[in-house]
Amino acid sequence: MSTAEFGSLTLLLLVVVTAAQLLGHLFAKLRQPRVVGEILAGVLLGPSLLGRLAPSLSTKIFVGNSGSDHHAVILGFLYNLGLLLLMFASGAETKGLFHRQDTREVAWLGIVGTGLPFVLTLILAPLLPLQLLMGATGQTIPLLLVVSIAMAVTSIPVISRILHDLQILHTRFARLILGVAVMEDVALWAVLAVATALAQSANVPHREIVLHVSATLLYFAVGLLAAPTLLKRLSRARLNVLATGAPIAYVIAVLLAYAALAALLDVSLVFAAFLAGLAVVKDERLTDAVHTISRISFAIFIPIYFAVVGYKLDLSQSFSLSMLAFFLA
Repeated sequence: MSTAEFGSLTLLLLVVVTAAQLLGHLFAKLRQPRVVGEILAGVLLGPSLLGRLAPSLSTKIFVGNSGSDHHAVILGFLYNLGLLLLMFASGAETKGLFHRQDTREVAWLGIVGTGLPFVLTLILAPLLPLQLLMGATGQTIPLLLVVSIAMAVTSIPVISRILHDLQILHTRFARLILGVAVMEDVALWAVLAVATALAQSANVPHREIVLHVSATLLYFAVGLLAAPTLLKRLSRARLNVLATGAPIAYVIAVLLAYAALAALLDVSLVFAAFLAGLAVVKDERLTDAVHTISRISFAIFIPIYFAVVGYKLDLSQSFSLSMLAFFLA
């Protein structure tokens, strides 16, 4: 990377971080979630506004003068890193999912929050003009499943950010909301695996579906039940000089290890980072390191993540009033 390309990339990060922070601060002053301002910053800088009003300026900021894909690659990396750090910080602040006394609330939240929307969409979605959304295979069942997932799925990153901004991530309410959201997404992730397999082939590859779902469930179970105890012992081991000498590096290494294993198994990185946060917070000696990572993340990387979410929204091309009305109904 040349000096000019590095300077162009620095300008990009300066613009994105500054815009996200300023609009986030403005929305906070208006008693609205900061995350809305951060997403709006990306919308304003992206093809929805700046790309239409000043395309050359937008290209200069987001592509640079060289025309290479360096900006897109690095921004994509920071986008995924921001997501990982957000879910990691949320898991660390939550400090747990469910307790035994939460059984009734968990059941009701799961049924009303996910089960009911999923079933109702399966029933009502055939009334929509699905042929306009049909893929190359022309199969209806996978499309019905995907639309139902879209109606039932919960945006865990957005919920996590709002709960963090309200400073209630440590409460029982937040623990229930996030815990149920994670469990729901695990179930919907399995349904998505089935829908994807159905769309790829008329003859369902049962073995691939079973392996994928099993890997997700096993990863989640081990990460939730066994890994925290193992990591606590590992961090206290005498030979673990990284945990004692550079705790921040050790915590980051744990997060990256969780994410790398999840990517290898094709498991959602959202689950991986959240479970990593739950695991490291069990060791009180790592508390300061976790707090330091969280402060840096919410100052830089997480605003970049939400700004890129907004940047990817091209409202001039992909906005549909009829689809919006269906989702809001």
